[in-house]
Amino acid sequence: MNKAYKIAVSGAADIRACPSQAKRLAEEVGKEIARQGCILITGATTGIPYFSAKGAKKAKGMSIGFSPAASEKAHRRVYHLPLDYFDVVVYTGFDYSGRNLLMTRAADGVIIICGRLGTLNEFTVAFEDQKPIGVLVGSGGTADKIKELTKGPFRGQKKIVYEKEPKKLVKKLINLIKKDKDNL
Repeated sequence: MNKAYKIAVSGAADIRACPSQAKRLAEEVGKEIARQGCILITGATTGIPYFSAKGAKKAKGMSIGFSPAASEKAHRRVYHLPLDYFDVVVYTGFDYSGRNLLMTRAADGVIIICGRLGTLNEFTVAFEDQKPIGVLVGSGGTADKIKELTKGPFRGQKKIVYEKEPKKLVKKLINLIKKDKDNL
């Protein structure tokens, strides 16, 4: 069993922007995170994060959601976001961009599935913080643009793994997290 690494799943809240298999892939990633003994972290929202949390719960895993809202009431009534499938919800009160920063920084690694601009924001925070990142290849949107975006010279190391199979992606990311932790 692995140390309980915290793995964030970042992806489109509106899955209409994603290929038809994105929902299934997100659930599989969530299940595999739980199967590997890790804790799932998401933005406590709909779409890809929601389906990954659903997958983690199906595998009897733990899921923590970071909400953009300041309270449960605002989470439900202002942002219209779900609460099921989350064991713990952290109400940040920092809207989406502040939530993205806190969620990403709380994670040991980040998985990108599909995505839009919010996902790109979470990716850039993880990239700049030199966090281990896993990209689900072929899941659409931001995920399929990251390889091109990261070409060229950058300060620091690129800690990114690419994989099209959810199970293999989670395993590769966990290995990258272990390697990163061993180098502390």
